[in-house]
Amino acid sequence: MGPMRIAITGSTGLIGTALAHSLRADGHEVVRLVRRPARTADEVEWDPLRQRVDAHRLNGCEAVVHLAGAGIGDRRWTEAYKKELRDSRILGTAAIAEAVATLDQPPRVLVCGSAIGFYGETGDRKVDESAPPGDGFLPSLCVDWEEAARPAEEAGVRTVFARTGLVVARGGGSWGRLFPLFRAGLGGRLGSGRQYWSFIALHDEVAALRHLIDTETLEGPVNLTAPEPVTNREITATMGRVLNRATPFPVPAVALRVVLGELSAEVLGSQRVLPARLLESGFRFAFPTIEDAVRCASGGGR
Repeated sequence: MGPMRIAITGSTGLIGTALAHSLRADGHEVVRLVRRPARTADEVEWDPLRQRVDAHRLNGCEAVVHLAGAGIGDRRWTEAYKKELRDSRILGTAAIAEAVATLDQPPRVLVCGSAIGFYGETGDRKVDESAPPGDGFLPSLCVDWEEAARPAEEAGVRTVFARTGLVVARGGGSWGRLFPLFRAGLGGRLGSGRQYWSFIALHDEVAALRHLIDTETLEGPVNLTAPEPVTNREITATMGRVLNRATPFPVPAVALRVVLGELSAEVLGSQRVLPARLLESGFRFAFPTIEDAVRCASGGGR
């Protein structure tokens, strides 16, 4: 498609930074939503917690990609931080959706970040977008997070929920914390290691988001995960092999529960999530296996 004007929230985060760079490299105009007065023509001021958006400056944007929100794994899940997680996602999404719905020239598509945490614990069972939400804090958060986008849907804007898995990247996110540990020879399986982790290479995450923007038949939930989730034990072995390091230090489940509290359930839990709708729509992964993804993130290519 020709050059587009695309607005992004969370443009300084891991995924947002990579997406903005990719879009600009292909000649698209990127407009960044920032939480301070706009200083340049490519910035739009917003305040997600107060649900304020300088909406008129989004006129002419053909797509809005909403990625902002407090990091799920950044801190222990105290009651205060759980409130921050909910507010940052639900209030922020509502603000964007309502702003989009009021525009004289609404975008063709709103892509809202979401998470495979929607499905909760799946064990060995494979799930796709047809599965119902699971139980617990994170599934409940994801349900309300996606529901907050309803004003845009009701205004007729094609709305897609990018339910993202664990992004394999060296420069940030959960995986960004794993690389230094494994490089130092301190990596190891977590708990039993039998839990499934549904991952996606950062390169494929960005490509998939662009696919969601461009593919007019896609709306509703779309899983952004590689085709074959693998166990934590397999991931540990792959990290050790690619980085040429031993992995002798398993972390007992009880230790994770002490350190992480309620968040440990997400680390020790199993999610075997498949990208059914992404594949059906013709998307092709550049780094479909865990070895591909880790080599890409470590700078070794395929």
